Amino acid sequence: MAAAAECDVVMAETEPELLDDEEAKREAESFKEQGNAYYAKKDYNEAYNYYTKAIDMCPKNASYYGNRAATLMMLGKFREALGDAQQSVRLDDSFVRGHLREGKCHLSLGNAMAARRSFQRALELDHKNAQAQQEFKNANAVIEYEKIAETDFEKRDFRKVVFCMDRALEYAPACHRFKIIKAECLAMLGRHPEAQSVASDILRMDSTNADALYVRGLCLYYEDCIEKAVQFFVQALRMAPDHEKACVACRNAKALKAKKEDGNKAFKEGNYKLAYELYTEALGIDPNNIKTNAKLYCNRGTVNSKLRKLDDAIEDCTNAVKLDDTYIKAYLRRAQCYMDTEQYEEAVRDYEKVYQTEKTKEHKQLLKNAQLELKKSKRKDYYKILGVDKNASEDEIKKAYRKRALMHHPDRHSGASAEVQKEEEKKFKEVGEAFTILSDPKKKTRYDSGQDLDEEGMNMG
Repeated sequence: MAAAAECDVVMAETEPELLDDEEAKREAESFKEQGNAYYAKKDYNEAYNYYTKAIDMCPKNASYYGNRAATLMMLGKFREALGDAQQSVRLDDSFVRGHLREGKCHLSLGNAMAARRSFQRALELDHKNAQAQQEFKNANAVIEYEKIAETDFEKRDFRKVVFCMDRALEYAPACHRFKIIKAECLAMLGRHPEAQSVASDILRMDSTNADALYVRGLCLYYEDCIEKAVQFFVQALRMAPDHEKACVACRNAKALKAKKEDGNKAFKEGNYKLAYELYTEALGIDPNNIKTNAKLYCNRGTVNSKLRKLDDAIEDCTNAVKLDDTYIKAYLRRAQCYMDTEQYEEAVRDYEKVYQTEKTKEHKQLLKNAQLELKKSKRKDYYKILGVDKNASEDEIKKAYRKRALMHHPDRHSGASAEVQKEEEKKFKEVGEAFTILSDPKKKTRYDSGQDLDEEGMNMG
C-alpha cells in the first residue's frame, strides 16, 4: 500500500508534465505545418524560422531536422543543412529522406565518397528509391571527374581539368575545392579575369580562404603585377603557413622582381653584359609566368641590339611575341633589328602588325620607311655595283666607275669563253648604268629617295 501511495504521489506530480509534452507536440506540429506552408510558397527564411520553433518544442523529432535541412539546402546553406540532416538520421536511422538529404549536402559540398555512403544507406532501406539510385550515380560521376582532373593536372592539361571541374560543379555547386582547382587552371591558361572572378566569389563568402587568396595572387603574378601578387601570397601564408603552392609562388615572385630590377639597373648604367646575365637568370626562375618572361625576353633583345648581336636580338624578340602576341614593344624592337640587318620584308610585316593594333602617326611613318627600304632593296643597288658607300663623293664615284668599267670592259675578256664574255658585258653595262644615275645629282636624289627612275625615262639601263 505504501508503494502504491508513492506511485500515486509520483503520478500526481508528473501528470501535468505529460500533458505539457502532448501540448508541446501539438504546438510543434502546428509550427511544422506553418513551416511547410511557407516552404511551399518558397519563403524559405520563414519556413526555417517555423521549423526551428518546432525543433525547440520537440528536439527529438527527426522529421523536423529533415525539413529544416531541406530549407537550408534551398537557401544554399549546405554546411548548416548537413548538420541538420546528420542529426535527423542520428535520431532515426531508418529515415530515408534524412539519408538522402545528408548525401545531397555531402555531394553539394564536394565530398562524393561520403555522399555515396549516404545514398547507399538510403538504398539499403529502400532499394527501389529512384532518387537514391540517381544520386548514387551522380556521386560516382563526381568521383570519376576528380580522378581524371587529378591526372590531367599532373599532365598540365589545364583545359581538360577545367572541363572536369565544370561537370563536377554541376553536382557539387557549393564545393570551394573544385572552384579553386578550376580557378587555378584558368590562371595557368591565361584566363585571368575568369580565375579572379571565381576566387573573389569565394573570398566574399570566406575572406580567410588561403586557396582563394593564393589564386588571386597567382592571377596578379601572371599579369606581371608582382608586388601586389606578393601581398596576396603573404596573406595566404598567414592563413595557412604550410600552403606549399603559395610559398613557392611567393619565393618565385620575389626572385623575379629582384632579378628584373637588377637587370634594368645594369642596363640603365650601360653595363649590358651584366644586364644580359641578369635577364637570363630571371628567365630561368618560372617558365609558367608568360607575361613577365615575354618582357624579360624583350629586355634581353634590347641588350643584344646594344651589343650589336642583332640575330640574337631578333631571336629574343621572337620568343617574346610567341609568349605574348599582343606585345607591341617586342614587335617594334624586332622590326628595328630587321631593318638594321636589311631584312625589309620581315620588318614591313612587323610594322604592319603594330600599325593594325595602334594606328599612330609614328607607327605609320615607321611602316612607310620600311616599305620604302623594301622597295629600294628590290631595285639594282648602284652603289654596290660601283663598290662605293652611299655617302661617296662625286670624285669617289668617278674613280670607282673607271676602275669597274676597266675591269669588265669587253676587250679585256675577248679571249674568254662565250659565257664569260656575255656575263662581263652585262656587268659592264650595269656599271655604265650606275654611273649615269649616280653622277647626275637630280637622278641620284630621285634614286636615293626611292622614287621610280623610269617615270620620266630616267632609267638608263
